[in-house]
Amino acid sequence: QVQLVESGGGLVQAGGSLRLACAASGRTFSSYAMGWFRQAPGKEREFVAAIRWSGGSTYYADSVKGRFTISRDNAKNTVYLQMNSLKPEDTAVYYCAAKMRSYSGRYDLGYEYAYWGQGTQVTVSS
Repeated sequence: QVQLVESGGGLVQAGGSLRLACAASGRTFSSYAMGWFRQAPGKEREFVAAIRWSGGSTYYADSVKGRFTISRDNAKNTVYLQMNSLKPEDTAVYYCAAKMRSYSGRYDLGYEYAYWGQGTQVTVSS
């Protein structure tokens, strides 16, 4: 089992920044990668970014490339999502998730992530 707890959400004006954190506990040594997803009201959940624990390779959705940065602190079992130049369309509940194996080799498929956090709200005002 892997437990995930997100923090760092809040209300920010357009153009501002926020940093989300996802603290992992439990069998974290067996996880393969961590991802961030988001879901806005009335919309489907969408992939935001992912990072492999080993090697630190990163993957981003086109909508956030150049604005968001995912990173990890292996010693703290924590993954971060630095979000800059925020836009109103970034408003959503953000979830972190743990992927236990490579499976398809893709990182944007939510069903390949076995564990999910409870989510943290990010609201960007215009």
